[in-house]
Amino acid sequence: GGAGGGAMAEDEGLVSVDYEVSGKVQGVFFRKYTQGEAKRLGLVGWVQNTSHGTVQGQIQGPAARVRELQEWLKKIGSPQSRISRAEFSNEKKIKALEHKEFQILK
Repeated sequence: GGAGGGAMAEDEGLVSVDYEVSGKVQGVFFRKYTQGEAKRLGLVGWVQNTSHGTVQGQIQGPAARVRELQEWLKKIGSPQSRISRAEFSNEKKIKALEHKEFQILK
């Protein structure tokens, strides 16, 4: 028997997922770095600080790239940040991107 499937499944399609990151994530350029990482991966969406000290937003793009940013949000973040938890919700497949770019919202 041989293993089927190509190395890169490009037909995975687009996904949209919401996220919220807890920890020391405000005042440490977390949004700027998240935007930079998202742009590097070719993703769209948004990021903003919440009133209760977390950072939240939405990511949209190819599933594999979205997963890369999810890992980044869980483990890396900006240099001065201390991430205690990253939660993801409302993951769904989408037909087309609903955002033009990755924005930092006030």
